[in-house]
Amino acid sequence: MPFSNHYRQIPIDNGLLLYFPEILDKSESDRFMHRMKQEIQWKQETIRIFGKSYPTPRLTAWYGDEGKDYSYSGLKLSPNKWVDFLVELKSKIEISCGFGFNSVLLNWYRDGNDSMGWHSDDEKELGRNPVIASLSLGAPRLFRLRNKHDHKKSIGIVLENGSLLLMADSLQHHWQHSLPRTTRPIVDRINLTFRAIID
Repeated sequence: MPFSNHYRQIPIDNGLLLYFPEILDKSESDRFMHRMKQEIQWKQETIRIFGKSYPTPRLTAWYGDEGKDYSYSGLKLSPNKWVDFLVELKSKIEISCGFGFNSVLLNWYRDGNDSMGWHSDDEKELGRNPVIASLSLGAPRLFRLRNKHDHKKSIGIVLENGSLLLMADSLQHHWQHSLPRTTRPIVDRINLTFRAIID
């Protein structure tokens, strides 16, 4: 895999986890984040968990190639058309990590109360061993992983502004991840998870 940025491999059983600390510098991150707030078609979706409906504790948006629909938690998302700055980011990330992507899920965590619960990115549209490239903009947040079969096995990573976390190989079969709430007063964060939807 022709990685072109400095990165470190995070030790983990059953999977590949790489952290690129600075895909974007602060000025680039600020520029992209400003445009996303202004131009992305944000929604607060309602998801179903164990038969009950809940508003997502964050804002989301789905962009991608035509026909690259994505389903999770009872939602079926049809992609918005790519906008220029998302294509620019996608190209930069593809060059950096050596994988190609055709879609991206954006999450806007407006403050420390916004979060993401435990889950794996293992939907059938992503294929058997999906590659997920997760770009973080804005406030650093703690990202957690836990083994599906032994929750005592866990990892915590602070995802910094402008960083990229790459999850690949069999990781989604064996691990869940989450972004927990925090009581610390923090500014907002936007996370982009680039994916390849399989026909």
